[in-house]
Amino acid sequence: MSLFSPLKIRDIEFRNRIGVSPMCQYSSDDGFATDWHLVHLGSRAVGGAGMVMVEATAVSPEGRISPADLGLWKDEHTEALKPIARFIEAHGAVPAIQIAHAGRKASTAAPWDGGDPVGLSQGGWTPIIAPSAIPFDEQSQTPEALSEAGIQGIVKAFADTAKRALEAGFKVVEIHAAHGYLLHQFLSPLSNQRTDAYGGSFENRARIVKEIVQAVRQVWPEQYPLFIRFSATDWAEGGWDVEQSVRLSAKLKPLGVDLVDVSSGALVSYAKIQVGPGYQVPFAEQIRKEADIATAAVGMITDAAQADEIIRNGQADMVLLARELLRDPYWPLHAAFELGVDAEWPKQYQRAKPRLKQLQRQ
Repeated sequence: MSLFSPLKIRDIEFRNRIGVSPMCQYSSDDGFATDWHLVHLGSRAVGGAGMVMVEATAVSPEGRISPADLGLWKDEHTEALKPIARFIEAHGAVPAIQIAHAGRKASTAAPWDGGDPVGLSQGGWTPIIAPSAIPFDEQSQTPEALSEAGIQGIVKAFADTAKRALEAGFKVVEIHAAHGYLLHQFLSPLSNQRTDAYGGSFENRARIVKEIVQAVRQVWPEQYPLFIRFSATDWAEGGWDVEQSVRLSAKLKPLGVDLVDVSSGALVSYAKIQVGPGYQVPFAEQIRKEADIATAAVGMITDAAQADEIIRNGQADMVLLARELLRDPYWPLHAAFELGVDAEWPKQYQRAKPRLKQLQRQ
């Protein structure tokens, strides 16, 4: 098993174990995908990734992080995503999409505009919603605590969005339960102080995630993979941690989750994160081994040998790259050359393909 070994999950085969991590582009109007998304995502399929995952895609208008977020809360959005999924698949990668709700981190500006909360005059909205009426930080809008009826509306919104993703041509859907967004807010005691069936105990805090997985699995074809992304730890005392992540992963596997995309942090502004190359890989390894479920590793994975070693050592089943693939959309093709693998280049680029014998002479 290596970085360029094929991976089969259910009926879908990935040509290698490199995935494009979902990365928000803040380049939509009313949730619609644009030419930017087609070129941005399509170039990474051409660049040799085994899977290309569309950024966090909102299940409702108020579920967006910013007014410029991608969305799939209405049927009209589907048509704009179809050519993107089609192009990704035509160039050998598996088209995937992450579906999400921002919760208390909604209605903010794009990062290059400061990322601060935005008001109605700037395209923002109110109220924003969360498990409890606890703002992200002192500058943030205070959210409105969801009612149980509101929670069921969220569950339905995820399922409806998954149906649209299928119609658009995606073969993998990932539920976003990380990075301090709504589902992560339910999981962590730091943001969930409810006293009803959705708060308090581990089982109660995990309830909405389990309900969404079940609702999505009912509409998502049996032959297609279902992923979920967790923040394995909040990096804060009294918060969500890797032991709870293991426990929940084990419970989600029989409900139809095939792979856990393991990230960390972003729930609270005061987290103390120990950053370094591959710093989140041990979380993926622990969840893989202790929950007996496939995982994807992320976090400062930049080098071909580093990525290959993660797979060879059984620390994860896939590696998902973000910033490195922004710097180099053709990283998978270059990594194959570095590792001595004869990867297939697009026919249009064949004249530029380096020959392995050139590497062997060096």
